[in-house]
Amino acid sequence: MTSEDGLKFLLSKLDECGIPYMITGSFASNIHGLPRATQDADIVIEVEQKTLERFLESLGSAFYRSPEAAMDALGREQMFNVIHLPTGFKVDLIVRKSRPFSRMEFSRRQPAFYLGANRWFATAEDTILAKLEWSKVSGSERQFNDALSVAKLQRDNLDRTYLEKWAKELDILDLLEKVFEEMN
Repeated sequence: MTSEDGLKFLLSKLDECGIPYMITGSFASNIHGLPRATQDADIVIEVEQKTLERFLESLGSAFYRSPEAAMDALGREQMFNVIHLPTGFKVDLIVRKSRPFSRMEFSRRQPAFYLGANRWFATAEDTILAKLEWSKVSGSERQFNDALSVAKLQRDNLDRTYLEKWAKELDILDLLEKVFEEMN
């Protein structure tokens, strides 16, 4: 069994439980940019308590999870993780925040064929913005380089007006301008 098998199983359980989701982070930047190895998957979910409880139960013995941590994350609009026990692969499940950008980002998610089915991914623009926001918070050059990779490969397809609007709102316009400079 591989980490991809574990991720495929988890995504199928999200679908079965009717939980809208969006794959973000490195998996999204791998879809839109240059692939790189990653140690975990990041998935934004939009969920209510009863549905989350049903989803956690549906994971059976394949995943470690803490229902208490999941319910706490739900109440705080934060993240909790589950770990695929056969492989040790970690999936960070992020409760969608109610801030305007998070709602807009989630509403723009797009399907892409991945692991044998259509899966929901963040758009290229939203992946860039999220990576730049993480870069600012963490000081991570890797996050910036992921954003730059997506921008370079999606150059002609990017909605720059959308990017600039939300970069101003998220206070990362300086980082977006640096991405635009380094794209050339």
